[in-house]
Amino acid sequence: MTELRTPLAGRVHEVDVVRGFALAGILVANIGFFADPGYALAGSMPIPDGPVAVAITAFVLTKFYIIFSFLFGYSFTLQMRSAERAGASVRARTLRRCLGLFVIGLLHGILLWIGDILTLYAMLGLILLSLRNVRPRTAVVIGSVIVGVIAVALVALAWLSTFDPTAGQAPAADPEAAARALALATGGPLDFLTLQLELYPPLVIVIWLFQGPMALAMFLFGLAAGKSRLLEEPERWWRLLPRIQWIGFGLGVPGGILLAWTADSPGSMELVGMAVNNITSILLAAAYVATLLRVIRRFPAAGRALAPAGRVAASNYVGQSVLACLVFTGYGLGLAGKLSPIAVMGVALVIYTVLLWLSARWLRTHRYGPVEYVLRRVTNWAPGI
Repeated sequence: MTELRTPLAGRVHEVDVVRGFALAGILVANIGFFADPGYALAGSMPIPDGPVAVAITAFVLTKFYIIFSFLFGYSFTLQMRSAERAGASVRARTLRRCLGLFVIGLLHGILLWIGDILTLYAMLGLILLSLRNVRPRTAVVIGSVIVGVIAVALVALAWLSTFDPTAGQAPAADPEAAARALALATGGPLDFLTLQLELYPPLVIVIWLFQGPMALAMFLFGLAAGKSRLLEEPERWWRLLPRIQWIGFGLGVPGGILLAWTADSPGSMELVGMAVNNITSILLAAAYVATLLRVIRRFPAAGRALAPAGRVAASNYVGQSVLACLVFTGYGLGLAGKLSPIAVMGVALVIYTVLLWLSARWLRTHRYGPVEYVLRRVTNWAPGI
């Protein structure tokens, strides 16, 4: 007889649903680099041109890792409450969890996905730990300042670039290096691992530097929301969702289109597009979440379909990389460089659907996903918990 596992005490259904939804955007944003790793050498968009590239750049890139980062900050408050209920040290638990997350992220980055975000989250988690006692309003102010400083810095760089239009431009892609990367990616397991070891160390530094500040700002916004129990008491703000949608889509969509239009543009235009998107991407992400919350209120089955993936989000994040590697790299079929952009999106849809199904099946007989189980063991430092 199948054992039915019920949601654990302390979990917030809306958090799990939004996290499950965000996994789709994370997959779409990342899969292009699996499909053709040569683009990672020049740091360009994973799909260089055409309608698929425009849609991904405008509506996906930077939007979903914002949601993911916000939820990390929110979940941190849930973990603090859990530690307090257990009479455990929040500091000790968080330090152990960040250590476990860092090790998992390091292995993930070396073996599977050079764009891993878990090591960054582990490092920023230490900063969040030091700020755990700030008031919600203070957390929002600090996060807003970070976002503003990033935007101002990008505008300043755009202005400075007008004096030397060639400064700061990415070097032209080297066709031979891209061909070598593609050959290594599809040549076999050891060849792919060689490519990973070459690309991961420099790229992880870039990720920390360029995604770290925005992720920290979202952590702080999530911390403030979690302390205010924002997603646990929806009736307080439910009437505001239509306004969030109007503002978010009204400003976020033009900002995303501007980012797509200026992507890889010479001179200062790309930096201007990035500066505007730095702010409007938050608004568009908020509109996505508001829309999702309204949808699952009207159609609860949609929420029930997404929640299992959100409950085992870390396992799904790693699972996306495993399945993408099996399709595109020498670990499996080696289809990198052979599929059209729309076919790559089709693969993403299949992977996401498979993981949704696997998540639901897994949680029928297990309380935690494989990665979550390891993190929980490390966090609580006790077997059998």
